[in-house]
Amino acid sequence: MSITAAQVKELRELTGAGMMDCKTALSETNGNMEEAVDWLRKKGISKADKKSDRTAAEGLIGVDAGVREAVVVEVNSETDFVARNDAFQQIVSNVAKVALAFGGETETVAGSKYPGSDKSVTEVIKDAVGTIGENMSFRRSAKLSVGQGAVATYVHNAVADGLGKLGVLVAIETAGDEHAANAFARQVAMHVAATNPLALKAEDVDASAVEREKAIFSDQARQSGKPENIIEKMVEGRMRKFYEEVVLLKQAFVINPDVTVEQALKDAEKQIGAPAKITGYIRFALGEGIEKEASDFAAEVAATVKK
Repeated sequence: MSITAAQVKELRELTGAGMMDCKTALSETNGNMEEAVDWLRKKGISKADKKSDRTAAEGLIGVDAGVREAVVVEVNSETDFVARNDAFQQIVSNVAKVALAFGGETETVAGSKYPGSDKSVTEVIKDAVGTIGENMSFRRSAKLSVGQGAVATYVHNAVADGLGKLGVLVAIETAGDEHAANAFARQVAMHVAATNPLALKAEDVDASAVEREKAIFSDQARQSGKPENIIEKMVEGRMRKFYEEVVLLKQAFVINPDVTVEQALKDAEKQIGAPAKITGYIRFALGEGIEKEASDFAAEVAATVKK
């Protein structure tokens, strides 16, 4: 079948593999994108969890916190120049305030009244497009809360208080000291910002992702020519390593790599003064999952496909 430039471009952005490798992978898998990703991984050319740094959206991530609750929002603009605009930053801060007040659901926040206005968040942002002179949009929001304990926030690459390129919330449930719980939760939030875990616990990892990893590891192990019983143990070992890499509680704690996040939490209970449990986390990275136009790159891909 004919492989298009768009397919090659998409696969390269998913895997970071070279264009000719991407074209070959797509040809070998009849254009099936997921199978092409696996084909590249089996050849040792890429990893499925590696994505291109190319991103379509600029703008800001904003966070706000109340008593045992916090929110994170994303408002996009066309350029980073606008993200440094005071008026734009005020909009993002106010959207975060609305999210905190109205529960954090994206659609609800979009339709709620903007502070000091009779208009909704969506309407105010639309009006600001004419004032600031650039297209903008409220993309998403989320909220975490606990009955007792703390929800900490962390903003990476901050440009102002509560505003930056990446925002994280971490919730800890505990009957102990809320200030100590918040301090540790903030450390975990910094960890999440750095490692971007797939899930809080091993059982939370998507079942299809687990089966896919097992299939990849099994195929790689069989290439060694070892007996099936040895292959099974090799796969078990690889899966343990996989969970250590992608599950928050099993990851080596960035603040102290000698212990896991789970062990660090146990150690922190001494300062908190009671049992503590991480009940959830949210990580928003600016523009993640949005593709940015790059005409020179597209031309490069098109030229490759024509060869």
